[in-house]
Amino acid sequence: MNGAAVTVALPALDCFLNDSGTAWASGAALPVRFGTWFWGLGVTEDRWKPTKVGSNYDIGPELKPVEAYKDRISILSGFDVQADGKPALPHFTGAIVARTGTAPSAPTGLPAPSFDVLIADQIGGSNRFRSLDVTSVKDPNNSISGRGAGSLNPAEISPAAVYARLFGPEFADPTKADFKPDPMVMARRSVLSAIGEERKALEQLVGVSDREKLDQYFTAVRQAEQQVEIQLRKPDPLEACRVPGQPGPEEIGNQIEVVMANHKLMVELMAMAVACNQTRVFNVSFNQLQSALTRLGKTTAHHQLTHEEEVDPDVGYQPGSTWFVERCMEAFGQFIGVLASFKEGDGTLLDHSIVLAHSETNYAKFHTIDGLPMMIAGRGGGRIKSGLHIAGGGTPATRVGLTLQQVMGVPVDAWGTGANRTDKPVSELLA
Repeated sequence: MNGAAVTVALPALDCFLNDSGTAWASGAALPVRFGTWFWGLGVTEDRWKPTKVGSNYDIGPELKPVEAYKDRISILSGFDVQADGKPALPHFTGAIVARTGTAPSAPTGLPAPSFDVLIADQIGGSNRFRSLDVTSVKDPNNSISGRGAGSLNPAEISPAAVYARLFGPEFADPTKADFKPDPMVMARRSVLSAIGEERKALEQLVGVSDREKLDQYFTAVRQAEQQVEIQLRKPDPLEACRVPGQPGPEEIGNQIEVVMANHKLMVELMAMAVACNQTRVFNVSFNQLQSALTRLGKTTAHHQLTHEEEVDPDVGYQPGSTWFVERCMEAFGQFIGVLASFKEGDGTLLDHSIVLAHSETNYAKFHTIDGLPMMIAGRGGGRIKSGLHIAGGGTPATRVGLTLQQVMGVPVDAWGTGANRTDKPVSELLA
């Protein structure tokens, strides 16, 4: 090469790791990721909830689609949501309390920050995206993540748009050696940095409400600045990172076949984003709170079925509604399978992740919010146990959110408000 120096970036080879493959050779731990996965309209409890508590739990008909990952999924039953003296808002109160710890007064927005945002504040600052939100249906408002004050983080509905956002011109491929900072990124950095200089003067001129709005705004600006800083640095090599091909023509809607296809694309892209260290926090919504899923050749949507379909006396449940529950569980199993397919260090991307899956109701026909169905997949790099059925015994569902925050490093001793406030983590989960 006539004396020229050549530098080539390498993936995360085994020689970069410690002897057991559990951390980098320097001693730095492999990153732990956190995500949520939501499905609407609950379950048929006696077909979904295991009868045996602890390890080696039994698999009911509605859990059958995730049986292959039983040892990596913990089932949480018997954890209750309290309306806390407010109206129990159908298809809303359960999900909002599970995510924010606070019972809502109105069926819009969030009354407090969702715990995924609090976790992202703790672990997401070194990534290009503090968090990513996607949905498999045609509804960008299908989100239960946000900073409170009525706001929601919009969810991306298009796999092609997600691909462009993740792997478009601003993506720095950690497998390539020819990294160069983008001049436009550098220009944006200087513009964003200049905004903060006027903050203190402006805050002195406005009232309390406007100061809260400004604080929320400048938090977003700070996050953008951090993203820009990240784009100016050469990324670390990552073993699991493989840039996918761009998705082809897409159809977006509520028909279950379309939703399942879009979900597969979305979770594959999300897994790649996590593997390539674009984010460490993500939220996936499979369907809506009031699921509008439809089935080819059928005229009645999922939500309508839960209320209008009679319980079949021969089988003891609503067969049409339950068919959709099984498709939801199939989709969750699909997502877990994707995470488990990425080798990373001593395990897989799933082993180094924690994913909470939950619904907004238990039995949708009666809008019940006691025994909110929840599942936790992954081991968080050894921070939590898996493969358990944990019975909550009517204790607050917020215990789960508190546990996950503590496991992910959020400095919190208690979480929630009113009757949903708790200082008792789910100790059975802790490794």
